[in-house]
Formats: sequence, structure tokens, C-alpha cells
Amino acid sequence: MSETPSTPEPLLLDAKTAAALCSVSRRTWFAWQSAGQIPLPALRRGRVVRWSSVELAAWVVAGCPAGDRWQAMKGRERGQK
Repeated sequence: MSETPSTPEPLLLDAKTAAALCSVSRRTWFAWQSAGQIPLPALRRGRVVRWSSVELAAWVVAGCPAGDRWQAMKGRERGQK
């Protein structure tokens, strides 16, 4: 039997996919974004906005801290002040 090749997991997620992975609606995702409660997008090119799947996973493991606290936590990990 031959195995079908699996599709790799996306590294960058649109709002709909990011929201689904975090078990919230797209509307809630955008409300959280407006309130600064989620990580900043990894990519903004014109109307294209994407979040890093790796960063979102780390954010969830860290307990979903507010966006500004998350940025500070990431800075400490990289040895920045």
C-alpha cells in the first residue's frame, strides 16, 4: 500500500484559520486584535495579514497573555530588555 503525501501544516495563518485554531469566532479574533490581546501579525502586505502558527502555539502555551505582555515575554526570550 502506498501512502498519500500529507499536506504540510501552514506556517502563516489568515484570521479565519487563526481564530478557528484558538476556538473563537473570526469576529472575536478581530475584537481581540483591536484590543491588543493577541500577538501581532507576522506578515502585513497590503490587504494580506497573516499570523505565525508557531508563535500562536507558543502564545497559547504561555497562557494567552495580552499582546503587550507577550511582546515583552518574547523580548526576554531573545535576551532583549
